[in-house]
Amino acid sequence: MGCINLKKNRAQPSPPDLETTIRAAIFIQKWYRRHQARREMQRRCNWQIFQNLEYASEQDQAELYKFFNDLIKHMPQAAGRKNQYQGSAHVSVLEEKDDLVEEFGEIVNAKIELPIRKNHIDLLIDVFRKKRGNRLHPKYVALILREAAKSLKQLPNISPVSTAVSQQVTVCGDLHGKLDDLLVVLHKNGLPSSSNPYVFNGDFVDRGKRGLEVLLLLLSLYLAFPQAVFLNRGNHEDSVMNARYGFIREVESKYPRNHKRILAFIDEVYRWLPLGSVLNSRVLIVHGGFSDSTSLDLIKSIDRGKYVSILRPPLTDGEPLDKTEWQQIFDIMWSDPQATMGCVPNTLRGAGVWFGPDVTDNFLQKHRLSYVIRSHECKPNGHEFMHDNKIITIFSASNYYAIGSNKGAYIRLNNQLMPHFVQYISAASQTKRLSFKQRMGIVESSALKELAVRMRDHRDELEDEFRRCDPKDSGYISISNWCLVMEKVTKLGLPWRLLRDKLAPGTDSQKVNYNRTLDLLDTDVILEAEADGMSVMDALYANKASLVAIFNIIDADNSGEITLDEFETAIDLLVAHMPGAYSKAEMLEKCRMMDLNGDGKVDLNEFLEAFRLSDLHRKEQQDENIRRRSTGRSAIAKTASDPVALLADKISKNTLVVEHDIDPTDCEAKVIDPKKS
Repeated sequence: MGCINLKKNRAQPSPPDLETTIRAAIFIQKWYRRHQARREMQRRCNWQIFQNLEYASEQDQAELYKFFNDLIKHMPQAAGRKNQYQGSAHVSVLEEKDDLVEEFGEIVNAKIELPIRKNHIDLLIDVFRKKRGNRLHPKYVALILREAAKSLKQLPNISPVSTAVSQQVTVCGDLHGKLDDLLVVLHKNGLPSSSNPYVFNGDFVDRGKRGLEVLLLLLSLYLAFPQAVFLNRGNHEDSVMNARYGFIREVESKYPRNHKRILAFIDEVYRWLPLGSVLNSRVLIVHGGFSDSTSLDLIKSIDRGKYVSILRPPLTDGEPLDKTEWQQIFDIMWSDPQATMGCVPNTLRGAGVWFGPDVTDNFLQKHRLSYVIRSHECKPNGHEFMHDNKIITIFSASNYYAIGSNKGAYIRLNNQLMPHFVQYISAASQTKRLSFKQRMGIVESSALKELAVRMRDHRDELEDEFRRCDPKDSGYISISNWCLVMEKVTKLGLPWRLLRDKLAPGTDSQKVNYNRTLDLLDTDVILEAEADGMSVMDALYANKASLVAIFNIIDADNSGEITLDEFETAIDLLVAHMPGAYSKAEMLEKCRMMDLNGDGKVDLNEFLEAFRLSDLHRKEQQDENIRRRSTGRSAIAKTASDPVALLADKISKNTLVVEHDIDPTDCEAKVIDPKKS
């Protein structure tokens, strides 16, 4: 029996069948590409929302710095006063006797003593990784902070780092209170040692819920391994930023009876953190970047202890304020690279600059550097090259905006200064259980929630502008007008046409029911999120030192009281250099209202009380507006089938956070080839 030739007997497709197959393949390919394009567009849109909101929020906070700067520029008689701006209480806090009291609730039975060693680090990691019962006794918190501040005070402004002994070094970027990411790094890369040094590049706190644990663990690592741990200051190592972005509230909630004392110690740590590091005299590591006027020689000579907060004028001890050195620190903390040439003010953040490739080349040549490692910006893959690989951004907080929103990364550099990236994502088991659609839904819901909270700050303006575009009071306006109003009021620079279906759900393709947008802002999930946040006014009042600084600048004769003449001088400055919505007469009337006892002068207590009453009135007015809208407008969603109610329910479910014990082994990590990067 002969062999059967299968090739000859196999049925060959006829030309018509072959044509159909090719057409089907092309159709599937086009569909898949469109599907991928839509997914990528959705991802980019969500990312733009997160990033623009983050920068807009920082821009609000940076206005405080500009306000101080303008006051000092145009009221120079206030610039040389001794310790008027940031207060002198910080100077002796390390020498004062502890007056800590017992806290209520569960305090873990963990003893920390000096000198701090590896066994203390293991103990802290074991305590902090638990979701409950993870509070140290306040005396041990104070011990770590006090000793760290004393030791940091002895360091130079720019720390020298070398691979001569270790042959390698690890650089970590922003952690922002993400303890799980810090533990992943230590688990994957090992604890610091003489053969395994680390540089942590600022922004240890804020936004995340475990900022205090991150800060205490990093400071303990520094105390245990002082020759192997280098800590740089970031723009969030600042009490003014902490008042806005959650760290102060975190400390208050964890240590309600001792938070003032603990925060004073934290301020002392901030003021003595080094401003950057230089690796092998060839690689600069700073948090933000630099400008065309940045001088490392000048930065090395600055008395950094004056800058308890970078956003407030420094301690001067009676000397004239040097705004040049203040700007130097601001630029290295707040600046970002740009693809285009030149150096221009960073209008997105409202502080620092954007610096181009030409600025980078000049800076590197001037200081004989090979490249710069910086952080300060969240990147989807945890790292990014710019300026012909001369600028490396590293960001170590994974899931920064929401679960699955981004990966974290750290860099390992060998003694030839070749970077190798390790990319990871913490809480990987939570991500694995989700489909891609579910992950995108969580990221999108988180983005919409943050955007809606931001829009609530301008809710009345939005409603007024919508109604101007709708003279017939039909409840509908054109898509173009809706987009114009959204951008005019919020100034966020977002792709509003793409967001129309999300922010005004259930409307047709030609017109937008703007009431749906307003209804979304009045839903419980958005109101609750707004209540959890903090406005610029809240942050300013919470950080009374800023108000005290403003009071002292306006008090030209240093009498402890502000007269109407002194107010008038300050108002002339505001009208001339910072024009706003109020006339000079209106502002003078508001100043007279601050004089609560009617003696013709305003002392510090009256000044602070006026802000408190104003803030209280603002909040009461907001609550009243919410009650009025909820009862007076029939368009507000009441049924489960309403598009606004459905969207609010989706946002609420997708942004629900469940806390667990931290498992540093629960992660996905991989080494990235620098050539492919």
